[in-house]
Amino acid sequence: MPAPFHHLHHVCIVVRDIDASLAYYESLGIGPWEHYPPLTEYTDLHVPNPEAFVATKYRFINLDNVQVQLCQPPAEDCPQRRFLDEKGEGVFQLGFESLLEEGTRAGQDMGLGVLMSGKRSNGTGFTYFDTMADAGLVWMIRQSAPATS
Repeated sequence: MPAPFHHLHHVCIVVRDIDASLAYYESLGIGPWEHYPPLTEYTDLHVPNPEAFVATKYRFINLDNVQVQLCQPPAEDCPQRRFLDEKGEGVFQLGFESLLEEGTRAGQDMGLGVLMSGKRSNGTGFTYFDTMADAGLVWMIRQSAPATS
């Protein structure tokens, strides 16, 4: 299997006010933005604060070559809130498309710890790796297509 960080899927930007950010991006001709599917769809969830996770607001747009996500964390403690409080608005994570199980294993084999993970019942999901200290942002993988039998 190729390394899990070879196919960039998205860039996630943490913002204080998602509505103000959407208005700004739309003023530049970047829109319309879509709502991310409900975070409650993740049934196998391993995150520091599940309540904060489901309260996080996301919007996304698919550009020609990459998806851009805007993320407004809630006031409750979570990695995105800590990033916003400590560093301000900015790129929180790079998301890469990968097979979830294999990509997670490959990241761990490289010595990366898992920060958060979640899976839907259809096999799609994500793994955030603990790369902030060394990379300045979080690297994560996601499997967008449902698992095949």
